[in-house]
Amino acid sequence: MSSYKPPTTDLTGWRLKVGEDSHGQQKWVYLRDEAQRKSWPQGNVEKYWLGLEMHTPELQKPKTPLDAARNGFEFYKELQSEDGHFSTEYGGPLFLIPGLVIAMSVCGQSFTAEQSTELKRYLLNKRRKEGGWGLHTAAPPTVYGTVMNYVALRILGMGPDEGPMTEIRALIHKMGGATTIPSWGKAWLSILGAYDWDGVGSVPPELWLLPDWVPFAPWRWWIHVRQVFTSLSFLYGIRFVGPFTPLVWSLRNRTNVNPIDVYSGHHPVLDIAHQFLAVYEKLPHIPLVSSILPLRQVANDRAYQLLSYEDENTGYQTIGPVTKAFNMVARYAREGADSEAFKAHLSRVDDFLWLSKEGLMMMGTNGSQLWDTAFIAQAAVETGLANEKGNEESVNGMLDWLDKAQMRENPKWYNEGYRHRTKGAWPFSTPEQNYTVSDCTAEGLKAVMALQELDYTSKPVNLERMRDAVDTLLSMQNPTGGFASYELQRGSKKLEWFNAAEVFGNIMIDYEYPECTTSALSALKYFSKLDPKYRASDIERTVSKAIEYIHDVQKPDGSWYGSWGICFTYATMFALESLSIAGETWANSEGVKLACDFLVKKQMADGGWGETYMSCVTGEYAQHEKSQVVQTAWAILALIYAQYPDKTVVDRATRLIMSRQKKDGRWEQEDTEGVFNKNCAIDYPAFKFIFCIWALGRADKYLKS
Repeated sequence: MSSYKPPTTDLTGWRLKVGEDSHGQQKWVYLRDEAQRKSWPQGNVEKYWLGLEMHTPELQKPKTPLDAARNGFEFYKELQSEDGHFSTEYGGPLFLIPGLVIAMSVCGQSFTAEQSTELKRYLLNKRRKEGGWGLHTAAPPTVYGTVMNYVALRILGMGPDEGPMTEIRALIHKMGGATTIPSWGKAWLSILGAYDWDGVGSVPPELWLLPDWVPFAPWRWWIHVRQVFTSLSFLYGIRFVGPFTPLVWSLRNRTNVNPIDVYSGHHPVLDIAHQFLAVYEKLPHIPLVSSILPLRQVANDRAYQLLSYEDENTGYQTIGPVTKAFNMVARYAREGADSEAFKAHLSRVDDFLWLSKEGLMMMGTNGSQLWDTAFIAQAAVETGLANEKGNEESVNGMLDWLDKAQMRENPKWYNEGYRHRTKGAWPFSTPEQNYTVSDCTAEGLKAVMALQELDYTSKPVNLERMRDAVDTLLSMQNPTGGFASYELQRGSKKLEWFNAAEVFGNIMIDYEYPECTTSALSALKYFSKLDPKYRASDIERTVSKAIEYIHDVQKPDGSWYGSWGICFTYATMFALESLSIAGETWANSEGVKLACDFLVKKQMADGGWGETYMSCVTGEYAQHEKSQVVQTAWAILALIYAQYPDKTVVDRATRLIMSRQKKDGRWEQEDTEGVFNKNCAIDYPAFKFIFCIWALGRADKYLKS
């Protein structure tokens, strides 16, 4: 593998600006002028994420788990932004940057010189030792990852034989060539002009003309797939292609997909549908027939209307980075570079970019602001750290941020955009992004209730606003008793027959998850203690059904499968929290006892736990070669929820976490913590602080009890 070292910018010139245009916004800017740098000096937030020296003090060596938790919180406070939230990277997927780079290119836009340098540096730093890129940073190379990132580097200015580019191109040929890329890659290459739309499986916008009662109508699909499909189908419908530049000509080379990329193969139903649609796609070009089939234009208009609703509902953030890039190209294609819509899209591109010590990445959303802040707020209260002198400013900052992050109304195009209610909800990232997420709403509510119970805090979130959050949560329970992510489950699992994204699994509907279900039921239960009369029977019924669901999805070995964190350790922590709320512990519940046995058997020789993302991929527990502090913290919390009687298990685990803590209170980043769609890992770097602090503080009480 080439020893090429990519150039870098002067990292001391970067600053993180928060809340400039919207609450919780994070935006990295580069200061070229030395006078500007002096007037706006770098803080510890920037220094930490850029890997620069922070000069944090050496803390007193902890004697107890609570001492270690206190040291951890003392360090983590250094990463709290001035608006009260904890700015954090949210990276890992490697198919996001190329989509944005292609989108900017075909729309005639460019990144700043510093952004381009750092984007290239990130991609080259994340290149695997095998020579290419995978779907995410923890995965081996695939055609999708390697081709898309090779194209991105070329657009960003790297020559065909510069550095490792010759090696990368040789690997692409060895893997079968760029034409074996999965469908989303084929679509992006077609938009760029390096591939032909005729080689892309049909993405008909006409589906949006189906009546809502049709079982496979797109409004029934999972929201991420639905929104990606809406803008992609519009671009497919108009056969949008960017300008044919010399670079595009140099890059030019249906169902041909390399097996190494395939996680979820095409169902025969989808293959049959593609054969039918291939015939349909020819009809508009047949004399006489095309004049009586104006459906495509009507469908294009309908898809464009819906993607416009998405833009306006989310302040042009859209639900995620793939939709962000597709929608931006669609607005450019229809309205041009001078349109207000396109300019609004451009103004939000930087919100998705995060600078780390390895370069500039595109995040999985515009951040994880709410998620991280809600958890550390609860951890601070439950461990008692929130009541310790010197922490008041940090705690008040969290509460102020959470207060302003709650969404007060439903989105502008609520019914027209097929959206679930947002009134009273909290988002995953920022209120401007404006999507209800069940567990984020629940954790946001729990955090606010916990913080407002402290003697010294103000009480900005009144009971009426909490009731709005409760109303939203109650509206999200499915008939099974489980909670999905963004909305109710709207369609049949048979819709997976139409999953055309070969690299992901279980993406066509919004499935129920033990993690989301636990968050929702715990929030409702805690709220009922605060306001026992409000919708009491509804809350009692919802909690009861949620507990039944948790029992129903427990696996024979005692574990639960996690879909958002890795994996069985993560979900088992949440599930045992659920059962503890129902009064079930190791002493009185066979299910809890079985779950504890599962966890204890997975404890490693050093006292920790370690699980890899392959657990999510295969559905079987995959042991990590090294214990991980985050998963060790999850296991500690799970066993405490269960009131597991053998305290030596927890004691050994706390010692492991304490042994990895640095003298200034920090923990170093270990392996990836999160996942989505079964096959794509994603990083939550804040978890090593949040859950280690939480677990150590609670373990201190548990071990002394």
